[in-house]
This record gives sequence, structure tokens and C-alpha cells, in this order.
Amino acid sequence: MLRLSELRLPLDHGPDDLEQAVLRCLKIPPARLLRCQLVKRSVDARRRDRIQLIYSVDVAVDGEAALLRRRNGDRRIRQTPDTHYRYVAQAPEGSVWASEQRPVVVGAGPCGYFAALLLAQMGFRPLLLERGQPVKQRTADTFGFWRRTAEFNPESNAQFGEGGAGTFSDGKLYSQVSDPDHYGCKVLEELVACGANREILTQHRPHIGTFKLATVVRGLRAKIEALGGEVRFDSRVDQLLLEPCAGPHGSGKSQQVVGLSLSDGTSLLCRQVVFAPGHSARDSFQMLQEAGVALEAKPFAVGFRIEHPQALVDEARWGLNAGHPLLGSAEYKLVHHAENGRCVYSFCMCPGGLVVGATSEKGRVVTNGMSQHSRNERNANAALVVPVDEDDLAAYSAWPGDPLAGLAFQRALEHKAFVLGGADYSAPVQRLQDFLAGRSTTELGAIGASYQPGVSPSDLRSLLPMPMVEALQEALPCFARRIKGYDHPDALLTAVETRTSSPLRIPRDEHFESINTVGLTPAGEGAGYAGGILSAAIDGIRVAEAVGLRLGSSR
Repeated sequence: MLRLSELRLPLDHGPDDLEQAVLRCLKIPPARLLRCQLVKRSVDARRRDRIQLIYSVDVAVDGEAALLRRRNGDRRIRQTPDTHYRYVAQAPEGSVWASEQRPVVVGAGPCGYFAALLLAQMGFRPLLLERGQPVKQRTADTFGFWRRTAEFNPESNAQFGEGGAGTFSDGKLYSQVSDPDHYGCKVLEELVACGANREILTQHRPHIGTFKLATVVRGLRAKIEALGGEVRFDSRVDQLLLEPCAGPHGSGKSQQVVGLSLSDGTSLLCRQVVFAPGHSARDSFQMLQEAGVALEAKPFAVGFRIEHPQALVDEARWGLNAGHPLLGSAEYKLVHHAENGRCVYSFCMCPGGLVVGATSEKGRVVTNGMSQHSRNERNANAALVVPVDEDDLAAYSAWPGDPLAGLAFQRALEHKAFVLGGADYSAPVQRLQDFLAGRSTTELGAIGASYQPGVSPSDLRSLLPMPMVEALQEALPCFARRIKGYDHPDALLTAVETRTSSPLRIPRDEHFESINTVGLTPAGEGAGYAGGILSAAIDGIRVAEAVGLRLGSSR
């Protein structure tokens, strides 16, 4: 087949216009077009008065080889790439795995689930351990906390439990990671097979939404179990069981994983562990440091959530076409480099969504954004964050380069937000006009707060280091020049956003294994190798391949 790209059509094109565009591009009569399949559709809204849809399609034509030779200079036409996934390892058919030989995956987020799924599909019968609860119970616990009908549960919340932190989010399924092996296609196809809408295969910026994600993760669990894998919940890993080893000459590896100790007091033997705990497993990072596993500090950012009416964002982006069914709720991405050297950027924008409580520890307030698949809530929200630098962490570092300093910094901000909000898990909020003017907010304006469990009008300037506050105050008016109305006086800032990414990394070698611990394979966002659902799932596939090759060679 041939892949045609950059087929441009007006927003209100007719049902037959795409096929006509294909025929014009190929310069062939209709009789030679055998089949046409949509690959991707995106939107070009650089001119609001002339919004276009951009299509990529795969076509089968009569005389394909000759046509390809004749149109060799046209960059819009090429051979359709082979995106079929091929397994790099396979367990011998009928092989029986002793308990200590089974690979263990820690963490049931997108990385852990896809690592376990690939290992199961290769025949290695993995054991997946998740500290939290199955998604049904987790959803009840999380929504109960948001609605103040249930106590906060440190082991079952917006961060911990089946599906990981992405379960209560917009469910974005796009990434900027390089993917020459088309792992992303494998991820999307598996998600569709487990209940996601097929449209994610063709959307330029696909998303699932919270409730649909809950269905999908149950489907992933069922597939893993059907293939001989096992999933255990309420199974927090409290300790790595290690023994000294003589690693390969010059490798620097002095210890080997031989098992895990769990929170219920039991232990299990294992020699291959995929460690994918997510970015909020702070106790797990502390445990790794105490076990002597190599860790290093990694850049991250903190800030606030900002809310505007979704209609304001739609009009600014789509103009008179706002509300068109093919456009949906508009998104944005903003960056500003402040005069004091700090950078401010938007992150995890949730069109038509809610700001929600995302703490994983008692006595702290953390914000995140969430959207359903329909993205039809009244407000749009996004994180506005500023990267943390060494000066910000100086007071929290036990020594220069302390990999846990970022965790201490996050915790300090979250505790201050908890106290400022009234010490009842309400989040402190401030009107944009008051934040810019340097005065406390006493009551909200025309834009209501969506944050659950509740909000408390406050002055957010006391939460962040002053250079961050100054950068945000400079950036907001600049963003209004790109999105009309962004500086609406009643736009609402909610604090505090700290979980943008993991503040540390677990270094790994070219075989995806810890640089000093044999058998430990760090993976996903918590380990510092991903930044969202898709990239985490892709990393899960990559580490599963590495573990599968190790297991295959050891038989």
C-alpha cells in the first residue's frame, strides 16, 4: 500500500472530498483506486478564518509499483511503513517456570501493565505487584475523598492503584519520544482491543478520558491473566532482597536482586524485577537509596493549576468555528522565558475538565487535571509550572546532588498548601488579578473553582520561591497576547502542582538494567524515563523486551 500525507481539506468538506483529494494527489482515475483507509487526521488552525483538516491515508491502487516510480519526487507519497509488532523473545513452548524464575513487575501504571502484558505475550508468566487497589475500588476511594464522603486513603487515591496516576487525568495518548520501531502503534492497538475507542488510532492528539481508562485497565489485566500472568493488589514492596555479586568486569555491579519483601510481611524469590512505581512512590525511592541502588537527581517543575471558561479558550483558538463538532474542545501550549532567567510553561492541559485532589500522603495538598472523554465540563485547566533549580533545593539537600532533595522540596510545598487551604484538604486559590496585583483573594469572581474536595481563597505568593512567583507574574500577561482573555481577572489559580514528573532518576545501562544492581530494571515515569501514558507504556515494552532476552538466554 501507499501512504499519502498532507491532504488538506476545508473544515466543512463533504463526505466524498477526501477520496477526490486522493485521486488528485495520485493523478489516477477512480477505477484504479482499490482501497482507502484513514491513518491520521489533524487540525491546522493557524488561520482561524480558514481552519483546515489535514489527512494521512493508506491506499491500495492498481499499478502501485509503477505509480510509486513515476511519482518518486512527491514527498507526500511513500510506501506504507510496516508497523506490525514483532516479539524479540519467546519462552520455550511448554516451559515451566519456578517461582523465583518468573519476572516480577512492580507497579500497575501504564509502564508496569505494558511490561507485564509483553512478558505474558512472550510466554514468561509475569507476576505484577500493585500497592493500591483494583480500579473499581480505587475509583470509589478517590471519588469518596474528593466528595468528602470517605477518608483519604494513602494506598488508594489519584496516584496509587490500578492504572497509575494517568487513570485520573485527561488520558492523553501522544508523546514527543522518538519511536522508530512503532511501539506507539502497539500500545494504541492494545488499548483499542481492551475497550478504548478506535478513533485513538487516527486522531493526531488522541485521548481516552478517566472513565474509559478505567475500563481499559481492567481489559489489560484480563489479558495478562489469560496468558498465564498474575496480578496482585494491596502488595506494596517494602524491601529489595539482595546478595553480593561479582558483576561483569568493569560493570560496577556489586549486588543482585534475589527477592522482594512485601508490606504484609511475606517475601518472594525473584531475580528479574521491572521496577515501575510511578512518580509519587516516595517511600519506594527512600527504600532504594537505603538498599544502595544508584539514584540521581533529575529536573522537574512546580507551580499552580489555572482555570478559564472552556468557551474562552475555544473562541481564542477556533474563532467563529468554536463549537464545531470536528474541532471539539480547544487545547493550548504556552511557554515564556522570563527576564530573571526562569521559564514558565503550560503542562498537562485538560480541555473541558476538572482540577482534582491528587495527594498520596496525609497532610498535603496536590493538584492535577482530569477530563472525561467528552471534555464537556465548563472550565479548561492546565498546570502553569516553573522548573526547579539548585538554589530552590539547597535547603532540602543532605549533600550536593542529593537525589531525594526534590522529594523533600515537593513535600514542603504540599504541606504549606495544606495549611494555607485550612488543613482539611481544601486547596488554596487566588484570582489572577489578585495574584498579579500582589494582594490576597477574599472571594471568587465569575469563574468558579472546579477543584475537589474544595477551595479556600488565599494568597499563593507565599507558597513558591519568589523567583518563581515573579516569573509567573511576568508570564501571565504575555500569554494573554497569544490567547485573548487569558488574563481574565477572575481566572483562577489553584495550588499546588508538584507532581509534573519524578524529581529523580534510577540510572540504567544499555540493557535497561540498574547500573549497580543486577536483575533490577527501572522503568517508566517514576524511574525518570517517561512523561505520560504513551511514553510510559512504550518504556514498558522496551524493558519487557530486555528482560525477555535475559530470561530466554538463561534457559
